[in-house]
Amino acid sequence: MNAASGSRTAGDSDGFSPEPARDASADTRRAPHSPGLPRRRIGDSAVHVSRIGFGAASLGNLYRETSDEEAAGAVTAAWDAGIRYFDTAPHYGLGLSERRLGAALAAYPRDELVISTKVGRLLVPNPEPSGLDDGFVVPDTLMRRWDFSRDGVLRSLEGSLERLGTDRIDIAFVHDPDAFSEGAAREALVTLRELRDEGVVGAIGVGTNETNQLGTLFDERLIDVAMLAGRYTLLEQPGLESVLEPARRAGASVIAVGVYNSGLLSTPRPGPDAVYNYLPAPPAALERVHRIADICERHGVTLPDAALAFPLQHPAVAGIALGMRTAGQVRDNLRRASVAVPDALWPDLERHGLIDPRSIRLTA
Repeated sequence: MNAASGSRTAGDSDGFSPEPARDASADTRRAPHSPGLPRRRIGDSAVHVSRIGFGAASLGNLYRETSDEEAAGAVTAAWDAGIRYFDTAPHYGLGLSERRLGAALAAYPRDELVISTKVGRLLVPNPEPSGLDDGFVVPDTLMRRWDFSRDGVLRSLEGSLERLGTDRIDIAFVHDPDAFSEGAAREALVTLRELRDEGVVGAIGVGTNETNQLGTLFDERLIDVAMLAGRYTLLEQPGLESVLEPARRAGASVIAVGVYNSGLLSTPRPGPDAVYNYLPAPPAALERVHRIADICERHGVTLPDAALAFPLQHPAVAGIALGMRTAGQVRDNLRRASVAVPDALWPDLERHGLIDPRSIRLTA
């Protein structure tokens, strides 16, 4: 699920008996005393996320430098626009994203914020720094070390709390466990489950762009939420059957990220140089996107408008998190998210074979 890493990605059953499925979309009330965008509940936890969240990878100088002023301005604009959910990770800029996010959020009431971060990549001193990190424009005085052990999880969270300047983490994700080993998610979740049960973290989950383990983790009631990158979008829905439906049955939640498919859905009419999954978009993908755009325009909305609205049609999706670097990007995304996308768009796309019919939930 990574914004940048070599791979483009992002415990035993506790024995709980299955509980009746809960429709995550049914709980859209705002948490007490929390102004802002409508919120949805994460699983059966006490955590409620705003339906639009702030993805803070760019605050870690993802691909290019972001100034302190730009970073602070983006967070301020997000707060002013009603965003109350902010996601980060130690991986993003070797801790820079967490430090900048924590500094900017210090101006606001902690009880009105939901902060998520991740474990799995422990930051340790780099014995052989070469100058700059790979993917993030920061000095490589630190390095990432895979560690899903109990000690690694505890040390990672301790470092995150310090960098964020907060006393708690609302959602703790295991970050890209599939990129390390098949058992990494379960190993880290043993510790995270203990911390959740002790009230140290509010909810636990896995953040990844791989779908192969998430359904089982939901079925076994091991996670409250998955942060799924690029696998449930207007363009393609491979995570529907393997992730979203198991989450729905378990009464758990999904936060959809990468909803623009790394940029392909971010403009009304992508050009021939458009990017898809961080690579040049193949002709078949471009042709499909323009077919979707044709139908969107017939319904009076743009491709990016529909791309933001689409994931939220599924009852398991509690929210979407968007990477935002500047105040202008925040305002653009919130403008798109405020567009009233006609319900009739979704069956029209389905009739043309462009979305899976099981993915849409129409309102009366």
